[in-house]
Amino acid sequence: MEGLWRAATGQDPSPEDYTGIEFWSNPERATWLTKQGEYIKTWRRRWFVLKQGKLFWFKDGHVTRKSTPRGVIPVGTCLTVKGAEDVVHKPCAFELSTNTHDTMYFIADSEKEKEEWINSIGRSIVQHSRSLADSEVVDYDSRRG
Repeated sequence: MEGLWRAATGQDPSPEDYTGIEFWSNPERATWLTKQGEYIKTWRRRWFVLKQGKLFWFKDGHVTRKSTPRGVIPVGTCLTVKGAEDVVHKPCAFELSTNTHDTMYFIADSEKEKEEWINSIGRSIVQHSRSLADSEVVDYDSRRG
């Protein structure tokens, strides 16, 4: 039943969202976080992996080549990542907002983990925005001919 709900609400990522990314090997960051559900606002513990500009989450902490992510957020769609203790009224909470006006909430196991996630995601957002800006300059220059 949960699989049907996830498919109906569009929560299952399609393989195109992560093809070519070896999320099981040498991630930029990987730890347990507690994530608030997007539709049913319960808190669930998930294994998160940041790799190549994508934030993946899994039900199980043992991620292999055969693992299927429960969700994927392309960092390029993210606008901000910041502390959110005052919003969710829980310690070590942070939020990630996207350009589609979605905001996701997470709770780290410690203040240090929260800060490390905010810094890692923040760096990834900046790197992605720089690579986008560089490709736009190339596209503009190639059109000028």
